[in-house]
Amino acid sequence: MARSIYTKEIGDLVGKIAVLGSVNMDIVITTGRMPKIGETIIGDQIDYFVGGKGANQAVAAARFGGTTTFLGKIGQDTFGEKVYRHLSEEQLDVQSVAQEKNIFTGIASIFKLPQDNCITVISGANGLIDREYVDQIADKIIESDVLLVQIEIPVDTLRYALQLAKENGVTTLLNPAPYHDIVGELLPYVDILTPNETEFAALIGKELIPEPEIEATILAWQQTHATKLVVTRGSQGVSFVDSGKIVTVASKKVTVVDTTGAGDTFNGILAAALSDGVPFKEAVVLANLGAGLSVQKLGAQTGMPTRKEVAVIENN
Repeated sequence: MARSIYTKEIGDLVGKIAVLGSVNMDIVITTGRMPKIGETIIGDQIDYFVGGKGANQAVAAARFGGTTTFLGKIGQDTFGEKVYRHLSEEQLDVQSVAQEKNIFTGIASIFKLPQDNCITVISGANGLIDREYVDQIADKIIESDVLLVQIEIPVDTLRYALQLAKENGVTTLLNPAPYHDIVGELLPYVDILTPNETEFAALIGKELIPEPEIEATILAWQQTHATKLVVTRGSQGVSFVDSGKIVTVASKKVTVVDTTGAGDTFNGILAAALSDGVPFKEAVVLANLGAGLSVQKLGAQTGMPTRKEVAVIENN
């Protein structure tokens, strides 16, 4: 690698990251199976976690050492108070988080099953993040080195914020999740796009890209687009194009407990590393290592690593 981020003292990253996005209270019900219509069953456990892709990615960036500002909205309810208190305990600037009256904080209802998860998200206050709010926090975006966004807030607001950042020389990073057809229209304002394989397939108008074809498809797409494409591929690693050639960074084998926060960890660390001038390939490697660490604990934010923890696994 060109240089190691760890030649610096832990905690002295100088880049600034602004994360505009959602924050939810995740209610996780662990159960052996889903109930049938009209049926009541007894579940095994319930857990409460602060989630939402925006908040998750902001926490990941902050734990990695980036100077991170979270921009979003909460409701004037009990969950809103808990969410705000939780985020305040991280090394995050949350002073610009707005509390809306007469609306509830975003909720994610998650059924954790033996074979997979089922999730229903209710946007709540996240749906009220509008252009007026972006105008109010414009200085936070303009003063940052990287703006990181996702698609759990209104798409018109996303376009507006990305345009603002682009016009002011801020690097823009879009994690297109959950996928929306607006992504293609946003590309002129996006420097880095980080879909997973399913989202990348949707971007090019396909339901699925066969595994043997994924790298060639990434290469072909990148040859005709200015936006830097980084495709996260779970256990297969991360693929992107460098100097006209496909590069795949392999993932370390780990014991997987919960994959919920892996993508958010990847994006948060990537934004933090890039904000500080870490070379692109090295930033991807660090983000991929962090994502591997995050899946070893239950809860999206619970397993998000610090920069020191990523350093340990990088050197082993």
